[in-house]
Amino acid sequence: MAESKNLRRIALVVAVATALSKVAGLVRQQAIAAAFGVGAAYDAYNYAYVLPGFLLILLGGINGPFHSAVVSVMAKQERAESARLLAAINTLVGLGLLGATVLLVLLADPLITLVGPGLDQELHDLAALQLRLMAPMALFAGLIGLGFGALNAADEYWLPAISPLLSSLAVLLGLGLLWFQAGPAIGTAPWALAGGAVLALSTLGGAILQWLIQLPALARQGLGQLRLSFNWKQPGVAEVLRVMGPATLSSGMLQINVYVDLFFASGISGAAAGLGYAGLLVQTPLGILSNMLLVPLLPVFARLTAPEDRDQLLQRIRQGVMLSNASMLPLGALMVALAGPIVALIYERGAFNASAATLVVGILMAYGVGMPAYLGRDVLVRVFYALGDGNTPFRISMAGIGLNAALDWLLVGCPTPDGLLLPQLNFQAPGLVLATVGVNVVSCIALLLALRSKLGALPIGPWAKDSGLLTLAALLGGLLAWLLATAVAWPPNLLGKLLQVSICGGVGAVSYGLIAGGLGVAEARELGRTLAAKLPFLKN
Repeated sequence: MAESKNLRRIALVVAVATALSKVAGLVRQQAIAAAFGVGAAYDAYNYAYVLPGFLLILLGGINGPFHSAVVSVMAKQERAESARLLAAINTLVGLGLLGATVLLVLLADPLITLVGPGLDQELHDLAALQLRLMAPMALFAGLIGLGFGALNAADEYWLPAISPLLSSLAVLLGLGLLWFQAGPAIGTAPWALAGGAVLALSTLGGAILQWLIQLPALARQGLGQLRLSFNWKQPGVAEVLRVMGPATLSSGMLQINVYVDLFFASGISGAAAGLGYAGLLVQTPLGILSNMLLVPLLPVFARLTAPEDRDQLLQRIRQGVMLSNASMLPLGALMVALAGPIVALIYERGAFNASAATLVVGILMAYGVGMPAYLGRDVLVRVFYALGDGNTPFRISMAGIGLNAALDWLLVGCPTPDGLLLPQLNFQAPGLVLATVGVNVVSCIALLLALRSKLGALPIGPWAKDSGLLTLAALLGGLLAWLLATAVAWPPNLLGKLLQVSICGGVGAVSYGLIAGGLGVAEARELGRTLAAKLPFLKN
């Protein structure tokens, strides 16, 4: 009971901090949309940000491979031993990522050609410049991930979860200074170069701030040894690398899928920008719920790897998987049902016109379909990391690359130099998202089967039954939200859009909760009891 309460406390801390960071990220994205729309500065930025962003979010982010590897090892160590280990790993990773920074600067042009072969020369040159400016993020990303992993292992959760807010503030400050100079012309062609440079430099500034803010906290925990350490033979280094190496490669395989998506997107006008705007809308709730689930559960998984703890481990895996489904299924359904009102409410102002909104709506609906698979995959991968197995997720990710490329090609109409072979299957930018959804679904199935083989038993049947019931409840809740959104003549102003999204979303969410609870899913009932305790009017 005490452990359960502690997990809920940690989840609450992480949820609040992550929510603040995600709200700041949403405000940042609104400012970018109003300033640039789907114009050159932001379109090029999406190609330039692929590698630096991958490193910052993946290596430097909570639940990334560096973070997960450090938590898995340090959660079982004494503080002094952890301090020595962190210094050694920081030195080793820092040297490697310093080399990566140099390579990004030198190879910016061919890398942009690789990821965006369909870009015109102006967009290509702007994206290459932005990539060079953001290249140092490679170094800071690794240091951020290792430091925040060490803080989580020391039971400090607030700072790692709130730190992305600094990146958003840095970009907002940069845009504010640019607006002061350019005024309403900020999104026009003459200001594209300056706008692109400001986006890149402010993004780099945000990464540096994330690293700086963790240093006092590490020192307070006795982990802040800012020195080079070449003692790479200590046992903990090898243990961290055993998880970190395959985990990073596995995550890197996912990034190759992003490259493949952008390769096909480069021939679709505004697709990269549209994917960025829609992705942010999905990542806001997904990031909050992901951190709520994975941050407190990962150390628990790591402490339950002994054979005598197998039953408790299975219970925790069930908890992670079912809570993932219980939260993502209704969110995905509501994203599909209310995509139009959501995009209009969040983005449709300034340079972000109706044409841009139509593009982003289709992409957001495709993302909504795949939301359960995104988080479900992350939960299962973290179980393997806790078990010290990074190779299985890596192999599955490797297999996913070919599948993603094939689905991308198929769902944009099978393009060839002579035209589209199957134009009836050309779903444009949403097709690229649906391809990723397909890969994630297949990956989830493969991870479940591999985990069952590794643990000797896994009650997949009962989990699938309850997940099916949750899916039915989510579909019905989404349908009710859509009917209400389309049947009522909502005012076209900002307040009307806010009421439309809030009321329809609320009706859909409450309907989902009532239906899922009535169908007897344990996690849904537990969630309902928790809400009733927090919100007394739900008892009536």
